[in-house]
Amino acid sequence: QVQLVESGGGSVQAGGSLRLSCAASGRTFRTTSMGWFRQAPGKEREFVAGISWSGSTPLYAGSVKGRFAISRDNAYNTVYLQMINLNPEDPAVYYCNAGGSIRGNYYVPSLGSWGQGTQVTVSS
Repeated sequence: QVQLVESGGGSVQAGGSLRLSCAASGRTFRTTSMGWFRQAPGKEREFVAGISWSGSTPLYAGSVKGRFAISRDNAYNTVYLQMINLNPEDPAVYYCNAGGSIRGNYYVPSLGSWGQGTQVTVSS
């Protein structure tokens, strides 16, 4: 099973940027689809972005499309989430997921393959 460690969260002003990283252990990373989700207080965890093992199929939730970019570096077993123009709808704990599947325009997460999360805060 892939172990995941997220980092890069923090506090920024509205309009600011952050880059999240998710470091994965395990030799299967290079053949594993990856995804980012987020969970705000009192809300359910929601899909943010997903990427296939080759990096050729990035997917985004409508609310972040054009502002967030998912990428991966298989040489370093890391997946990234570049976030720009952050707004008051974006604060949440952001989680990385490994081993899910791409279904149309959605990444279906793999149960049990979650990191511990990294907090993103946006101040207006």
